[in-house]
Amino acid sequence: MTRFDPRNLPDLVRRPILTEKATVLMEQNKYTFEVTPKATKPQIRAAIEDLFEVKVEKVNTTRPPRKRKRVGKFLGYKPQYKKAIVTVASGDVEKIRQVLFPEV
Repeated sequence: MTRFDPRNLPDLVRRPILTEKATVLMEQNKYTFEVTPKATKPQIRAAIEDLFEVKVEKVNTTRPPRKRKRVGKFLGYKPQYKKAIVTVASGDVEKIRQVLFPEV
């Protein structure tokens, strides 16, 4: 397995994505994160395993199309981002849920 610098791994994962579709995927042990656009699947796997101390089974990535935005007569685009859907091993589900959804 490729070794990555552990100091750079936390910077790859920007934030978890919590939408209705992502919530439905959580029932299948799949968690959705926004990651840096240049991150690769092995880097994302290493970052999630290092941050949450879980075993990652699979990583799927997608780069959704940019959305157009208007401000008056000016037309622009929202910034490009990359979405990673990470499948976690069934025994590690509680570990990642405690970090993402802490008890208040």
